[in-house]
Amino acid sequence: MNGIIASIFIMIHSNKNNMNNLGNEMYDLIIKLFPICRSITGEGVRETLKIIEEYIPIKITEVPTGTKILDWNVPKEWNIRDAYIKDDSGKKIVDFKKSNLHVLNYSAPIHKKIGLNELKEHLYTLPDYPDWTPYLTSYYSENWGFCMPHNLYEQLHEGEYEVLIDSTLEDGHLTYGELFIKGESEDEVLLSTYLCHPSLCNDNLSGISLLTFLAAILLKEDLRYSYRFLFIPETVGSITWLSLNEEKVSRIKHGLVATCVGDRGSLTYKKSRAGHAEIDRVVEYVLKESGTPYKVVDFFPSGSDERQFCSPGFNLHVGSLMRTMYGHFPEYHTSADNIDFVSPLHLGDSLKKYLEVIYILENNQFYLNLSPKGEPQLGRRGLYSQIGAKKEGDTHEITALLWVLNLSDGANSLLDIAIRSGLRFKQIKHAADILHNKNLLKKIS
Repeated sequence: MNGIIASIFIMIHSNKNNMNNLGNEMYDLIIKLFPICRSITGEGVRETLKIIEEYIPIKITEVPTGTKILDWNVPKEWNIRDAYIKDDSGKKIVDFKKSNLHVLNYSAPIHKKIGLNELKEHLYTLPDYPDWTPYLTSYYSENWGFCMPHNLYEQLHEGEYEVLIDSTLEDGHLTYGELFIKGESEDEVLLSTYLCHPSLCNDNLSGISLLTFLAAILLKEDLRYSYRFLFIPETVGSITWLSLNEEKVSRIKHGLVATCVGDRGSLTYKKSRAGHAEIDRVVEYVLKESGTPYKVVDFFPSGSDERQFCSPGFNLHVGSLMRTMYGHFPEYHTSADNIDFVSPLHLGDSLKKYLEVIYILENNQFYLNLSPKGEPQLGRRGLYSQIGAKKEGDTHEITALLWVLNLSDGANSLLDIAIRSGLRFKQIKHAADILHNKNLLKKIS
């Protein structure tokens, strides 16, 4: 097979074991990252990026507290060493070292003894899921608090409690990782994920793992597009990157935000703000051709970092390809989003879909028929025998040739031809390769 990144096509369509093995390796990376307490700033982010750096050569950027970033400022850096609640017998009833979800993320430091009523003002639970601990934050409003299972909350008794949150909120940096892979073109594909959540696997260690392994694969390929991978704190990280890199934004032609890609649900695609951009059409085509259930939802101005990249001042063509959408599974932002909630099989399947999207983006070009007046004589050029037209089952390959010749008028991409013909993109691409090699087509973009 000729054409751009043909090796990726071979990987995703000819070797199922390879994708299963990658799913297991992605799962292992999630296990490695799971214990780290991350937030939008701090040592947890740096530790996570250092681990990613063992897999791919990311560049780590530090942006000082107070830096003006569009309408925002980089916040103070938060770090935490320990936290607990002790009852009046000295027993720890909540222990940060057992689960970093027990602390309201970005809690200010505190160490004092208080009564039950005051303590309850700083406790957060999930009454509908009494065995789970919620994940909550207080990024931009200084506060302190603890999260716990509701069953434990109901067991609290009157008395004095010692509360300790050994944290710091002080001037420091916002930290993010970036990898740029140069292709033939200066036009870029943006692939972004967020790394600010603590011990939550689907949201979003799965996204971190997927983009790490995707980048490792693309580093080995000859690429048409250039690829920019971002590992950033959610919201403030994308705003920071956009603020510091406005001169690069015009090069971004397509993009995806990777989140919630490890659960057992069907795939979901959230469209870009444009709604009909090439990335939207490619992803929807890949999902339709997969033969498995999927959902496509229109853009809405909340969610993850796609809303920053798609803000009207930038209006980038960035969607989000995930499995079950954030907020649509009960385990979302709770301790139940753990190692058992994600699956190596589904991680591998998500990676495969990203690779299929990239394969089409790389090869979705426009051609011009160089013999447009009437149908060119294919037999004289040896094309019928080349594609095995004598077999009844191969007649679709003749059909692909005819579709490509007829619609290659400079206005239809290969994806357009695949959609209109009802043939698979690989068949249309193969036909275009044959015709191009026979000087019947010319690439025009």
